Amino acid sequence: MDRITAIRKSLTAFVCGIFGLVPVLGLVPAVWAFLSWNAVRLGYANEWNPARRYCHWGIIMALLGLLNSVLISIVVIFTLLFR
Repeated sequence: MDRITAIRKSLTAFVCGIFGLVPVLGLVPAVWAFLSWNAVRLGYANEWNPARRYCHWGIIMALLGLLNSVLISIVVIFTLLFR
């Protein structure tokens, strides 16, 4: 992977991670952020990536969004079951 592609995928992970913070609607962008992060991690592992921090923050936000969606889903299910 060349440096330009690594930077673009890192920034894609960051933007998708931001959208991944939206509960339930952010599931697809969170998964896309994870895939972009994984592609950069595997394809550009031993090279210097100037957008490394964006990539890391993107996956952190995507994971927080996924956790948020799961917790909201659990609360809704328990609320509906135990009225």
